[in-house]
Amino acid sequence: MTAADTETAAVLKAVTDLVPKLRENGLAAEERRWVPEENVELLEKAGVFRAAVPRRFGGLDLPLADQVEIFTEIARGCGSTGWLSVAWVTSGWMATLYPDRTQEEVFAQPSVRISGGFTPSGMVTPTEGGYLLNGSWRFNSGCRAAHWDLLAALLEHPDGQYEQVFAIVPMSELSIADDWDVTAAQGTGSSTVTAENVFVPAHRVAGGEDAVNGTSGDRSNTGATGRNYGLVGVVMAASVGAYIGMAKAALELFVGQVKGRPIAYTHNEDQSQHPLTQIKVATAANKIAAAEGLAAGYLKVLQDRADAGEQPTLEERAAIRGQCGYALQLTKEAVAELHSVSGASAIARKAPFQRFYRDMMGLSLHGMMAPHTNLEVHGRVLLGLDPATELL
Repeated sequence: MTAADTETAAVLKAVTDLVPKLRENGLAAEERRWVPEENVELLEKAGVFRAAVPRRFGGLDLPLADQVEIFTEIARGCGSTGWLSVAWVTSGWMATLYPDRTQEEVFAQPSVRISGGFTPSGMVTPTEGGYLLNGSWRFNSGCRAAHWDLLAALLEHPDGQYEQVFAIVPMSELSIADDWDVTAAQGTGSSTVTAENVFVPAHRVAGGEDAVNGTSGDRSNTGATGRNYGLVGVVMAASVGAYIGMAKAALELFVGQVKGRPIAYTHNEDQSQHPLTQIKVATAANKIAAAEGLAAGYLKVLQDRADAGEQPTLEERAAIRGQCGYALQLTKEAVAELHSVSGASAIARKAPFQRFYRDMMGLSLHGMMAPHTNLEVHGRVLLGLDPATELL
């Protein structure tokens, strides 16, 4: 067993042991619209936030597939906490695409949490030594406990053309609005953050194309490091891990509660004995297994390319987007199958099952993750057409 295997096993065991506590804290997370600080502290202690940090900074530098396994377990305990873990760790990985000087600043604390706003709803204006950043970013998951924020913005060039860039800013230099009031993923605290004339040094601003392709220069961790996967692949693959975890939780909770439960207004005294229940459970289990199978395939493609110091081909990138989208669709369908036979008691706010159901339905609407968008990209490339997106 390699050092990475041992470290992954330790983190995975720690987060698996936390599942009951995370699930117990789910209602409190909803009521306060932000996960309890205890959740963050427990994940910190488990080593989750060091997962993507390079070893030279005291991180674990785990392979992406191992990170996904960890996210899956966290989301099995709490969908919001799983989603936050994905956001913080993948944005932390993205910091490894910046120059060494930036990495030294960001990873001065190896157990770092970085939130992000990837919609370019701000502007950067050149100034001496860097840029001034202005704008607001909605849906900034995890901003309330982040050390840094990674924000997409537009840079206007002298010829009038605009370039998308990503700026890394200390969270302390941004304001956070109290505007997260939603019906799903309430515990993520994904509020709007605002920057007003925030100075960002030039070395903490990267071009969008370099970020997507993992080609930012002036850094030592280039080539066949085994971790240069490319932005879109990392974010999508990691996010699917959270969806799989939520689906597994829903299946686990349903199976644990259905035995011996009568079907209302019928003579059936044990719902588990009814054929429809059996079919629904098997269908849900197989949809989750199919999603895991798709995930194993595209994670291998990403890892093989990273090990070779290459980026996936256009066809592979499109397939990864399509397969991630379809894996999400399968997990969503799995939870819906179970929900359809869960009975009225499942709508109680104290019941964890309904929280996983609502979180799944809500988070499946995420712009980058929505199945129909990703299947369209995949289908276009399969038909020999332009993908009609730069996010590959």
